[in-house]
Amino acid sequence: MKKQTSILIIAFMVGCFFLWACNRPVTDRFVLGSSLNIPGEPFNYANPPLPAFFADSFIARYNNTPANNPVTNWGATLGRVLFYDADLSMSKTLSCASCHQQQFGFADTAKFSVGHTGGKTHRHSMSLINAAFYQNGRFFWDERAATLEDQVLQPIQDSIEMGMTLPLMVQRLQAKPYYPILYRYAFGSSNITPERTAQALAQFVRSIISYRSKYDKARAEVQSRFVDFPQFTAQENAGKAIFMNNLQVNCGGCHNTDLFITDRPRNNGSQLTNIDAGIFVHTRNANDLGKFKSPSLKSVMLRKHYMHNASLQGIDAVIEHYNIGILPNPNLDDHLVNQSTNLPQIMNLSASDIQALKAFLATLTDYALATDEAFSNPHK
Repeated sequence: MKKQTSILIIAFMVGCFFLWACNRPVTDRFVLGSSLNIPGEPFNYANPPLPAFFADSFIARYNNTPANNPVTNWGATLGRVLFYDADLSMSKTLSCASCHQQQFGFADTAKFSVGHTGGKTHRHSMSLINAAFYQNGRFFWDERAATLEDQVLQPIQDSIEMGMTLPLMVQRLQAKPYYPILYRYAFGSSNITPERTAQALAQFVRSIISYRSKYDKARAEVQSRFVDFPQFTAQENAGKAIFMNNLQVNCGGCHNTDLFITDRPRNNGSQLTNIDAGIFVHTRNANDLGKFKSPSLKSVMLRKHYMHNASLQGIDAVIEHYNIGILPNPNLDDHLVNQSTNLPQIMNLSASDIQALKAFLATLTDYALATDEAFSNPHK
């Protein structure tokens, strides 16, 4: 009897093993679901339903996604989990999302972000929206990172920001049961490496695309962004004309295309010459002193502070800067220089012009992106 019982127990255990082996995805989902709020089938990061105007060749040319790291659904899912994981900081108190908050346009509400031990960053945290469409593919305000894959690991290792070492980061990730599963889904094996971590984070960041604002919906109904939009109010269309067509104001000269993103670093007169060197740190070209990358203006109204040095608080201060507050600088962008006087351009916006411009900028707010679960914190 004891022998028969032992045989039955062994047979039961073998059966359980084969059942588990045959249903490993079910087991995977259980492990993932016990710690994370992610769907059984991943969100669609790889092929979002972009409006037709995104197929414009000029916009497509801006895309900096490398051939060896395209956005995939599971890769971006892994990136999302990493993006919100505070264990990537030495003190286990700070994640990437701490300084790039979804509800505020993936920027920070603080002028300078607070690091893992209370220190503050030297520059304001830039919005990540439409990062995939910055043409030259360089990152940080001063463009010291040649690619997004290079950039995403630097804050993790920065002594002020997250203070980690890459070996310790890998060790912490390996200790969590869901990460080997997610790395296997994303990359084909459960091997966790800094390179794969960088790729996944970059995929998630590149998937943060704004295409559901009032502007996008209206733009999809017309042939050109320069005509009046039937879906806009008279004030919004007036503001759009000031932004795009008024050569004295010339906002669209720098924040161009329907993505409202600059094509290269520029000096916008928000600082005097030698306060912050900007991209000069890596180009070593004197003509680049004080030039900075700038983020897309999509969801610009959700942000609290503006410019690399957070010198402007609120959108009214930004408009006032470009209207009458541009500081003289030998490297000031040509769009901001009066060609007759060689001095900063005075735009002379009236009170009604300013209100119209603000009404237009409000149409760029992507409330869907600001609340989309696919870009929210997946940790329970």
